[in-house]
Amino acid sequence: MCHIAVIPSVQEASADDLVGKTAVVIDVLRSTSTMITALASGCAGIIPVETVCQAKELQTDGVYIGGERNGRKIPGFDYGNSPFEYMSPELRGKVVVMTTTNGTRAIQKASRASHVIAAALLNGRAAAARSLAFRRDIVIVCAGTKDRFSLEDGLCAGFLIHEIERITGERPDLDDMGMAMRSAYLEVRDRITEEIMASRNGKRLIKAGLREEVIYCSQANVLDVVPVLEEDMLIADVLKPELLP
Repeated sequence: MCHIAVIPSVQEASADDLVGKTAVVIDVLRSTSTMITALASGCAGIIPVETVCQAKELQTDGVYIGGERNGRKIPGFDYGNSPFEYMSPELRGKVVVMTTTNGTRAIQKASRASHVIAAALLNGRAAAARSLAFRRDIVIVCAGTKDRFSLEDGLCAGFLIHEIERITGERPDLDDMGMAMRSAYLEVRDRITEEIMASRNGKRLIKAGLREEVIYCSQANVLDVVPVLEEDMLIADVLKPELLP
């Protein structure tokens, strides 16, 4: 039985939490949801970086740059942080360098782990199965928002724990935050979209005219692609059907 810990925000993650473990990074609204969508739509890879300058330095012919700061597309970038943008046929077979306020920073911090994957509600079942396949203890890193816990990430952590429980047929060994998030998810799983829309970030994005994006990111198990960090790039890992329950 593996141990699963949940870290409420990237600010609270430390090297000791990650070394030798599998890190599952969550940023439901919207970074990891966008990455999953991009790879599922044919993007060849995503290079997550922390700063705008790093992204610009890596921009070359055939390599696009995307990202946001405070929810808004960065001036001069090819793309923002909307999953709908990354469904574009233009990105098929292309690499995107991405920087976001919270999600890419969380991935960079999680890179101290033995394995790093990106998860969201969209690919929850596949991400749960892939995290188990590494056969290590699991640390779920909620990106949060500006170093604060975000409800949608916590509910997604609880969802992943529930999916792991379904796959293994037994309740995993959880830390206190994991137990709390599992209970929170089970309480609202039949109205998850409404809960996320009512969250702080859900309200903020809806106010900005992005209601359909919030609804899209609230869907569970609609994609089987799992972004896996290989060196400095997230690439698509698609589980064989027999590995998915």
